[in-house]
Amino acid sequence: MGRTAVAIIGLIVMIALIVGLDVVFLRHHFVVRLIVNVAIVAVFALFYFLVLHRR
Repeated sequence: MGRTAVAIIGLIVMIALIVGLDVVFLRHHFVVRLIVNVAIVAVFALFYFLVLHRR
């Protein structure tokens, strides 16, 4: 599988995780939802740069 395909799959998983958490757990908590979403994006970015970007 190519790097582009892996990046696209990672992006889709990240979006699904953010939307899922927002809908299920954080619907009425704006500040907490914002913090959690930023943290999820930061973890995915860190994973991308540490693991996938080295290839």
